Amino acid sequence: MGKISILLFTFYFFTACTPIFNNTSSPVDDTKRAQELQKANILNNKGVQFYQKREYKKAIAYYLKSIAIKESILGKEDLNTATSYNNIGLIYKQTREYKKAFAYLNKALQIRKRVLGDSDGKTAESYNNLGTLYATMGDADKAIKLTHKTIEIKHNIIQKEKEDTAISYTNLAVLEEIRGNTNVSIQYHMNALKINQDIFGEEHEVTQNSYKNIAQLYFALQQYEKAKEFASHITREETILEDINIVEPYAQ
Repeated sequence: MGKISILLFTFYFFTACTPIFNNTSSPVDDTKRAQELQKANILNNKGVQFYQKREYKKAIAYYLKSIAIKESILGKEDLNTATSYNNIGLIYKQTREYKKAFAYLNKALQIRKRVLGDSDGKTAESYNNLGTLYATMGDADKAIKLTHKTIEIKHNIIQKEKEDTAISYTNLAVLEEIRGNTNVSIQYHMNALKINQDIFGEEHEVTQNSYKNIAQLYFALQQYEKAKEFASHITREETILEDINIVEPYAQ
């Protein structure tokens, strides 16, 4: 086709809950810390088991032991510690110890905000948990505010996932085009187009590029009517390139 599209890449960052030990520490120290963390996780899991059985006092006892170990090894700003804060906060909610519940749930929220930011799913979880706590306490105004915040974050996450899916479809389309599978490439561009229409609208540059890509491929297949159909949706001047000016060749 004379021009190969550029692959679009998205980068995913994963935050591990396993500890990162100081490079200057000895292997013996690292092994001991790993063993202690494993012990903390076992205690945490026992807490979960008693929580599921609704034996809340026993669950709290195990969670507190787990938290003490995690705080000593990982510190009070680690995501793994935040998970334990969140869990014990939910148990205190069940036992109607609302001040303790708020203290731990809020600790979890503040850590997640600092480490993950204010647009991560785990942060949304903490907002939601605090919202349900306020609802249980009868404070509807605060519950509504936090629930709106939860919805806002989750909406943005869904939006980002859709955008990333469209980018992946476009990447597949380019790769199939390189392999000479033009019809398959068109289908992937179609998939990207549908998503881009939904989240960006018709006039956005991303959507316009989807139309452009499809029109170019149909033109390459000499399916000129379909090429014209998709080219007719291109309204942004900066998107209209010379190779999009679809004109059927004269019959020889």
